[in-house]
Amino acid sequence: MGYLENKETGKIELHFEKSEYMALSEDQKKSIKSNFLFSRAAGAWVSRCKWPNLYRPIQVAKDLGLEDEGTTGERLTFAEQQERQAERAERRADRYEAKAEKAEERAHTYRKPIEDMRGDIAFFTQPNINTSSGRAFTNKRNRMWASWEKGFEEFRKSEYYKERAEMVRNSAENKPSKDFCQRRIDDANKAIRAQQRYLKQYDEILQNAETEERKEQVSGWIEKALEIIQANIEKAAYYDAIIQEQGGVEFSKDNLKKGDLIKVARWGTVRFLKGGPKNFTYEFLSKALTYADGTPMQGKAAYAEIIERMTLNEND
Repeated sequence: MGYLENKETGKIELHFEKSEYMALSEDQKKSIKSNFLFSRAAGAWVSRCKWPNLYRPIQVAKDLGLEDEGTTGERLTFAEQQERQAERAERRADRYEAKAEKAEERAHTYRKPIEDMRGDIAFFTQPNINTSSGRAFTNKRNRMWASWEKGFEEFRKSEYYKERAEMVRNSAENKPSKDFCQRRIDDANKAIRAQQRYLKQYDEILQNAETEERKEQVSGWIEKALEIIQANIEKAAYYDAIIQEQGGVEFSKDNLKKGDLIKVARWGTVRFLKGGPKNFTYEFLSKALTYADGTPMQGKAAYAEIIERMTLNEND
């Protein structure tokens, strides 16, 4: 029995035989199911969370007494990860469309017995006759109507799967908005700054480490911090490229002045107050968003969140 980190998926995998799993206690099985999902493709229990948030699944593996078998695969860049997600979404959409086609085929099959009787008025209007042949006819007709109802249910399933396929394809094909990308960039830069602070602390600890075991431990921390920094640099670059594809960030403190009315993604039309290098301060126009003394509430946003500058009519 052992566990390893799959660099390609960023997840922890638990590998053991079925007999070994069955020999575990109920509490141990519950712990596994809470933190892992079984993957037939990998032939292993795969952690629900991904790198770098692997502390809990690793701890579960250690508590089970599993041996650390190291790593497998190579870490994908953020762009490669997004491409993989798009490919999986495409395959998922194809599966939904295939299910829709099969459901539609079943619908026609279920409805065919009644469809074939169209025009036969006697078949639909003949009353129930309490004889052996009459009861047989009635039972047959009832089965045909039941099959007809199943056909409607299959048609509903078909429409459901078609809608799911369309939703998946749209989510995969549509590029995220500028403001979404900017928030992801800000998150990435925040993570980078945090890891840079940790690196300074780790360097001090490493210099004062007295044992080789301690040095090895801290070196592992440093390696992980550098990996996190690299991953977030890739993430920021990926989302910045999407912003540039959409024309870049049009507004800044250089082309906005106090009092300008602008439309932002989350709050609609607001009044620009002042701007910094990356973010700006605005105030709400709605009377509902004011303090007790009547002063408008304020907020901050990134320039990428500005959709357009509003123009005033002469009577405004």
